[in-house]
Amino acid sequence: MWIIVAMIGIVFFGSLTAYLYTFFNFSKKEEPHTLPKGDDYQTDGAKMHDLICEMETIPPTQRIHLISYDGTRLNARYYHVADGAPLHIQMHGYRGNGIRDFCGGNKLAREMGHNTLVVDQRAHCASGGRTICFGIKEQYDCKAWVEYAAKTFGVNTPIFLSGVSMGAATVVMAAALPMAANVVGVIADCPYDSPKNIIQKVARDMHLPASLLWPFVWLGALLFGRLVIRGGPESSVKRARFPICLIHGEADKFVPVEMSRRIADANPAFCQLHTFADAGHGLSFIKDFDRYRRISRDFISRCLENNRKKRETLVAFSEQE
Repeated sequence: MWIIVAMIGIVFFGSLTAYLYTFFNFSKKEEPHTLPKGDDYQTDGAKMHDLICEMETIPPTQRIHLISYDGTRLNARYYHVADGAPLHIQMHGYRGNGIRDFCGGNKLAREMGHNTLVVDQRAHCASGGRTICFGIKEQYDCKAWVEYAAKTFGVNTPIFLSGVSMGAATVVMAAALPMAANVVGVIADCPYDSPKNIIQKVARDMHLPASLLWPFVWLGALLFGRLVIRGGPESSVKRARFPICLIHGEADKFVPVEMSRRIADANPAFCQLHTFADAGHGLSFIKDFDRYRRISRDFISRCLENNRKKRETLVAFSEQE
């Protein structure tokens, strides 16, 4: 009997520990200038701080709240540049925030005259919840923001889904969901191929037995976070409904570039991959901002042109009827 009780205790506390360490966000305080640890951020931190400061000086036009599919209250900042312009919905990364993770991407969107919706992912900053779901639930939050945008700005406003790290995984997974017709493209910077693979990779980096710990991680997510870990960007991208531009640094030590390659290989007809030499995690735009700008603008322009042609075809078809 005592052996059974001890085993149950080990499973319970092991799963709780795994949940708290991996999924629970103890501090939701927004700290844009707190950068991840690592030599890459020490080297390129000054450039990031400059971009963060630039974005901080621009007050959001409006703070928006909505309720997601499971009752979680979500928050976002809306930055208005021009009436009728395309809209970028921007999703930050794991334990990150929109100001820090999109200090570069938001600047690019503003330069193009596009409006942006900078989202606080669930369990982060001003959004509700404490459980980080690695894109599994966040993909449906993304869909909720798309539905809000289509209703607010109209079905003729082109929408781009953009994400960094976990946010990139989120938008790739969301690309497989039924969406409003005005979503025209996805830009995903350094996504992982699945929650399981990135969690196990980080465990190995910490010299922990990833395979042995995985059952505790999976069970902890289920028991304490009401989260079933399954699927991910690599499997979701096979059902993608929009073109996807993948960007990844070849020197990424956190999310290996091979993960983006696997995503791209899973659906080459919809995905294009651009890698940046010597760029760390989420730092491709810092290493070569001009190339990053050119890749993003070319992709956005192609998506907008394809959307224009599609709408002209639909109009012509309806007139014939």
